[in-house]
Amino acid sequence: MLGDITPRDFLRDYWHKKPLIIRKAFPGFTGLMTPSELIELSLSEDAQSRLVTFDKEKWSLKEGPFEKRHFKKLPKSWTLLVQGVNHHLASGGRLLKEFDFVPHARLDDLMVSYAPDGGGVGPHYDSYDVFLLQGMGKRRWQISSSADRTLVPDAPLRILSSFEPEEEWVLESGDMLYLPPKYAHNGIAVGDSMTYSIGFRAPSNIELAREFLVYLQDHIEMEGMYEDPDLALQDHPAEIGESMLEKVSEVLLRIRWGKSDVERFLGIYLSEPKPHLFFDPPDRPISEKRFVEAMGKRGVRLDPKSQMLFTQDHLFINGEALSFVGLDEEYLKSFADARSSPAASTDPETMSLLYQWYRDGYIEIGEEGDD
Repeated sequence: MLGDITPRDFLRDYWHKKPLIIRKAFPGFTGLMTPSELIELSLSEDAQSRLVTFDKEKWSLKEGPFEKRHFKKLPKSWTLLVQGVNHHLASGGRLLKEFDFVPHARLDDLMVSYAPDGGGVGPHYDSYDVFLLQGMGKRRWQISSSADRTLVPDAPLRILSSFEPEEEWVLESGDMLYLPPKYAHNGIAVGDSMTYSIGFRAPSNIELAREFLVYLQDHIEMEGMYEDPDLALQDHPAEIGESMLEKVSEVLLRIRWGKSDVERFLGIYLSEPKPHLFFDPPDRPISEKRFVEAMGKRGVRLDPKSQMLFTQDHLFINGEALSFVGLDEEYLKSFADARSSPAASTDPETMSLLYQWYRDGYIEIGEEGDD
């Protein structure tokens, strides 16, 4: 997939550093879906979709879910983008597994875009690493390392106003371009074109800090309450006095956290499903006994929307944290790595946990012929 470069060399020399063009990264790959299937998916409330148009020197953006009428009488230049296609297509999940030389905790999702000839979303940059895999058709990619981030005023997207390409390639089916964060790029469809974007999440420092404070709010314990037995008469009753400021400062300085708090926070935060995702429990769940029998024959796999991560001592699934104590740790870690397991665990407690996940819609029994 990386040509003559090993994953280790790629991470050392290219990841987060410089672009890489890989011809025939996926030989014979022409895509996972047709344009009409992507449009059909964009009509669903469960999908995150956007429709970008460029007409009369003006950019426009509409958010889905769409109706079929939205795809009538479109201007010449338009692009449909659908996020999280791996949540809806099993083949999308299998494609993402090809990139597991990057930790699952960094993976965001698979976005698929379709554009007719000349379509695109304009020159822009992303704040995260991305692999751009060409499916159906061709796309011309122009890139630039310029630090000029001046944007087109009043545009609904972050489109660069002074983009000057430094390199350019036309990607054909199966070709792939890797771009590190903040590398300006512009993709233009050459004929009908579909691109598969494998994106990696990179939360901002302020987002991490804000979410960690929310986590602490739910997990710290501090005894006592504000007291001021030494309260003195103030000249101004509306003034927040120096004594009160000092007392509250002392309380806040007592807030402590350690590595274990950060571990649990990251596991919960990084495995938490996005707000628009919901799990569908089985309408008629089978008994735990039949579940164990079925797992022994067909294995089990994560629901495409599920995220399963672990640290040395804890397992995380869809925002829930569990200790490995009393569970089949080796089995569960292997399951998390592969997102599936061909067999059942021999530990009853682990099987009861898996059965509860099955009833919650987090996992599903494999199908005949699954690897």
